Amino acid sequence: MTIWQRQGQKLLIFWKKQTNASVNRKIFSAAIAVGLFTALVKVVAIIKEVVVAWRFGTGNELDAFLIALTIPSFIINLVGGSFSSALIPVYIQVLERKGGKAAQKLFSGVTICGLGFLSIAVILMLSTASMYLPWIASGFSSEKLNLTFEYLCALSPLILLSSLVIIWSSILNAGEHFALAASSPIVTPVISIALLLCFKSWGIFALVAGLFLGTVLEVVLLGIGLRRQGISLFPKWHGFDAHLRQVFSQYIPMIAGGFLLSSAIIVDQAMAAMLSPGSVAVLNYSNRAIASPMSLITTALGSAAVPYLSKMIAVEDWIGLRQTLKKYLRLIFITTVPLAGIFIIFSQPIVQLLFQRGSFRLEDTYIVADTQSFFALQIPFYIANLLLIKVVVSMQMSYILKWVSGFALILNIILNYVFMQWMGIKGIALSTSCVYLFSFLYLFFFASNKITKKISSQK
Repeated sequence: MTIWQRQGQKLLIFWKKQTNASVNRKIFSAAIAVGLFTALVKVVAIIKEVVVAWRFGTGNELDAFLIALTIPSFIINLVGGSFSSALIPVYIQVLERKGGKAAQKLFSGVTICGLGFLSIAVILMLSTASMYLPWIASGFSSEKLNLTFEYLCALSPLILLSSLVIIWSSILNAGEHFALAASSPIVTPVISIALLLCFKSWGIFALVAGLFLGTVLEVVLLGIGLRRQGISLFPKWHGFDAHLRQVFSQYIPMIAGGFLLSSAIIVDQAMAAMLSPGSVAVLNYSNRAIASPMSLITTALGSAAVPYLSKMIAVEDWIGLRQTLKKYLRLIFITTVPLAGIFIIFSQPIVQLLFQRGSFRLEDTYIVADTQSFFALQIPFYIANLLLIKVVVSMQMSYILKWVSGFALILNIILNYVFMQWMGIKGIALSTSCVYLFSFLYLFFFASNKITKKISSQK
């Protein structure tokens, strides 16, 4: 045996000891593994954004595409994302207590219901577009509005495909198979980059085609991973049993809360469209560089932590849950406050490095950098919010999300309007950061209070 083989074996033994230790170490080890894969995905995604900026700058074509993408993204997050969040805590409980056969029935039932709801949503989205698009894109010309509708039609298949990706990735994470779920998203930006570079005459439709083909490949890869875990991909209807009712009992308040929370994105885009041409693109670019590290941290932490937090809740280990929650909230703020400072201080060099080339001009850099600085204020609170939402859902307290989302939506509209009068597009970014601060304080208060009551009831 060579020295490299011996060192490799020692490293493997050390890693197994770490991952088989305490829950906190398991979460940390899983988060590191997911984070490494997700980091690679985010690097490629940033390269895609660089290519998009080089090709389209802040032009009308990109404005129309981003507004069109807002509606499918809203439906995907609302229906697919909410189903996934409501499913996983119940799925883990069923898997732990009833076994794989009962968990498969639950997975099948949720898949059938989810695809049914999504199909109805697609039909409604397209049939009512003439009513809501003029409102969302109120500052667009008729020609730009027609282009937006064309992109909306082309993007509609993504709703079913992306929702399957969300649900299937969550099932893999629930089984502690994190690598494939974390790495499969890389195919979409890779294909998008290839099409943008090779088919310049397609314009924005190269980006649409990249999203579609990449998502199809993600579905295929995740399907192979689920089959290898012995999970059937062809859903069968077993009736509306107690477990499925439990999912819906969480899903109904969650979709109400998700509707209000996701609506904030539409409100931001719609209010940006009221400003000068290119403002929607500026808002998008301003959040891109920040979104990548935020998504990296939340994906790694969320994917790794949720299965373990759900298990702690299932066995009613409330003291352990409180300790774990406090530890990871403290870790989030220690790591993300300096990150926010870096984005604020070096905002302009970051934007210049990433985007200033081709159709993206120097004047675009100035406004995007200023807007990005205000978006950076949200980083610690956004990430902490995501962890608290996972805990709240796992504790079957989804009703809280309705209230926090409702207040946040109202606050977002008011602050958007006030700050836009004062700061223009930068005001929308500042409003977003204020809303996430409010949401964090609200969720932290209720989650901590509920856990304290659970601990007291066990004494």
